[in-house]
Amino acid sequence: MKPTVIVEDLAPHVALVRIERPEARNALDIPTRHALAEAFARLSVDPDVRVIVITGTGKAFAAGADLKDMAPRTSPEMIARRTHLHWQVIAQCPKPVIAAVNGFALGGGCELAMHADLILAAESAKFGQPEIKVGIMPGAGGTQRLVRAVGKFKAMKILLTGAIIDAAEADRIGLVTEVVPDAQLMDRARALAVELAMLPPIALAEIKDVVLHGEDLPLGAALALERKAFQLLFSTDDQKEGMGAFLDKRSPDFKGR
Repeated sequence: MKPTVIVEDLAPHVALVRIERPEARNALDIPTRHALAEAFARLSVDPDVRVIVITGTGKAFAAGADLKDMAPRTSPEMIARRTHLHWQVIAQCPKPVIAAVNGFALGGGCELAMHADLILAAESAKFGQPEIKVGIMPGAGGTQRLVRAVGKFKAMKILLTGAIIDAAEADRIGLVTEVVPDAQLMDRARALAVELAMLPPIALAEIKDVVLHGEDLPLGAALALERKAFQLLFSTDDQKEGMGAFLDKRSPDFKGR
């Protein structure tokens, strides 16, 4: 069977995860979700990988779930799939993840993009959670991550109406990091990933961990989490290298130790 997820080297210390179902606009069927989870599980523990870029082949990032497969399913069947475990692997990835959204990111595709830490959108990209139009609702974090990204009232319009928004609107409401011309999307994703890959990996992981775990904590608890992570970084070789390089007026060479 042809693989539906391809993992490639995009640059030193940067992995590219590419969804390869252009004939189905990269719809996230069960084999593809399995393959994504396996790819992220492997890359999460690969010491040579510091940053991950995810994109889709063709004219879509990922145009939602595979409705042909889902339409006849019952509640017990959907529960038995335990697809939240596939998403969990991506959500728990300790390394920075950049979503390069090259077209439609709808339903599960929009949810997949929101699992990333940075979202680069091509000018032609489209985002939405249209599940309401087929009688269901988002089931992979759409109701929760979207609210956290853009606020209740912008999120409610998208969720309740199933509206599809373009890249400019997504940028205006804070759903994406930046918008770039279509032809420049992967070049910009690569440049940003390389920039991150040159930074200290342990500090990057700690920043991501504190941001994601602290956003739902009371401020005092979140500040304590940040403070402890900040203090622990002083036991790393990268902290000594970074500060030493700054004082010596040279470029640092971070090793992830």
